[in-house]
Amino acid sequence: MKKFKYLSLIAAAVLATSCSDILDEQPRTFFEPGFFQTQAGVEGGITALYSSLRNFYGQAYYYNSNTTGTDEATWGQQADGNFKDADLSGVGSLNSSSSRSDVLWGGAFTYINTASGIIENAEAAGLPASLIAEAKFFRAYYYFQLVQTFGGVPLDLGSGKLKFNSTPVRVSKRNTVPEVYQAIHQDLTEAIENLPDNPRLTGGVTKTVARLVLAKSYLTFGWWLENPNNIDTYPACSRTDLDGHDKNWYFQQSLDLCKYAIANPAGYGLCETFRDVNLASNDRNKEILLWADHTEKSEQYNGGSLSYGGGGAPDNFAGWMLNWNHGTISLDGVAAVAREASQNVGRPWTRMAPTHEAIQVFVESDITKDSRFDGTFTTAYYGTWNKNGSDKASLTGADGTQIPLYGKVLEFVPTVVAGIDYSVKGAGVGAGKVAGHSEYVIDLNGINRIAYPALWKLGCDRTDYNRLTEVGSPNAGSTRPYDILKFSDFYLTAAEAAFKLNNNTEARNQLLVLRKRAGVWTYRNNDRVNLESVPYVADFSADLEAATPAVIDLDYILDERMREFYGEGFRWFDLARTQTWESRAGSYTISVTLGEGGAVENAAWGDHTPKTFTRTIEKYMYLRPIPQGQINGMEMSKEEKAAYQNPGYAVE
Repeated sequence: MKKFKYLSLIAAAVLATSCSDILDEQPRTFFEPGFFQTQAGVEGGITALYSSLRNFYGQAYYYNSNTTGTDEATWGQQADGNFKDADLSGVGSLNSSSSRSDVLWGGAFTYINTASGIIENAEAAGLPASLIAEAKFFRAYYYFQLVQTFGGVPLDLGSGKLKFNSTPVRVSKRNTVPEVYQAIHQDLTEAIENLPDNPRLTGGVTKTVARLVLAKSYLTFGWWLENPNNIDTYPACSRTDLDGHDKNWYFQQSLDLCKYAIANPAGYGLCETFRDVNLASNDRNKEILLWADHTEKSEQYNGGSLSYGGGGAPDNFAGWMLNWNHGTISLDGVAAVAREASQNVGRPWTRMAPTHEAIQVFVESDITKDSRFDGTFTTAYYGTWNKNGSDKASLTGADGTQIPLYGKVLEFVPTVVAGIDYSVKGAGVGAGKVAGHSEYVIDLNGINRIAYPALWKLGCDRTDYNRLTEVGSPNAGSTRPYDILKFSDFYLTAAEAAFKLNNNTEARNQLLVLRKRAGVWTYRNNDRVNLESVPYVADFSADLEAATPAVIDLDYILDERMREFYGEGFRWFDLARTQTWESRAGSYTISVTLGEGGAVENAAWGDHTPKTFTRTIEKYMYLRPIPQGQINGMEMSKEEKAAYQNPGYAVE
């Protein structure tokens, strides 16, 4: 099967609402239905829908909006307002102008309209129902993202409910949450009927892909119907299902869909090890159901420059955010670690930092046996000073011995490592030393906003350079695909649905599949020789099974979701769905420098004193604000605009 090649010009043309060139380079100010009644129009629209994923996934500010402020991350030393606002810890303000969920609102409706144009008119072009089903999948997928984020959203874009709109409109009316979910479920159900079992092209949507989204939507709507913490919805409506089902019906449907997909994987499945899922050389593996694609072979099909990334869509630059400035590490006055286009190193932006609580979630599962910590973070840094222009054969380590080129120069170590002397403020990054280690160390309970284990799983990785002597193109956006949906989510979604149905045995059995997989090692990611990971064959699956609680609760399921999907940009949806955002992320701990009287000073090298910070997470925040740009663009009265906005957010 061949991979998708995105037609950037077609995508831009189909999706624009202002003058654009469309295939034949004839300027158009709107798109009449006849355009989608041609084979070229439909195929261009389908191409645009797949291409559209790059505008959201890998876009770091949207990524931040779903990660910073959760139990996964806080703002990092180089954070600007985009990240501090999202943290809700008193260093910024989240409002209709600052919320970066505007990325979703600002783009999703365009692609929904494109999908509607295809759905209405593709049959006239003589194209098969399976292509129309792909459009239904995308329309439902984007509506699912919108309704989780904003509550009820418009199903009518100006020409009627779920109709293709060919002319701009300046008014809008929001549908209720049940109305939106009804449309989502209908689209996905019909998509599953007509999608193929196997993708028509590598990365194409299939029945299995649609089943996962439908299972997640059923689960989320079941939670919405239950509303355990009495969180308001908007627009105001009764929390009842328009089709007459109760919450347990939806939980059961979610569980049944997951179990069916697991039993009938149609070519998908789990990788042998957790490391394999996120290893760059193994991208587009059988565990990944949907991704936003990129390539290092062509700027046109990559969607961005192959030599430099400025921090904007459609570049994949989310992986920079949880990457600290390892280039500051120095020994003997030499910059010891070069920035490079390697998954283990990459480009640092230090906009976000993991919380101590997030690291503890991994530690609690025993990081010596559970491979997911090693397969998520870069914790060890190796000397590549030759790539920075130094010809020295070795540099002086923490204990005075010589560290050879490609040797370990710094490592983040478990807190149980005793006797760390931080007074040396070593390696230029405030690191410590400990007996028996030539490398400098920082313990996991001493990570701060400026130095922490970096996110390995999203790291860039290029094959077009010599790893031992060159740095490649580290300043370009990542040319790896950005993973969106994974087969492993069937097990976690099934576990949560079973938990809601009080079926503890089912919930535990679903989690055990992933926990036992996590106990299988074939490499130690962070142990390297000549920059290559060291083989390590071990099987701790029985240990992890024995350590799994006999009774599964919601916190444990959310912990498992973090261990599987940490830093992938979806955590806020988990916490919002389960209404646990405040309870799990209302406070967090990170190391800081304390001044006189215990005052917190700015993030600095050498901060190793943990301090707990409080976030203000109010119930109305479980819905993000409608972007101010949308409010400003509508020709409606001030009162109508105020009523359009979600409660709790002012209309400016």
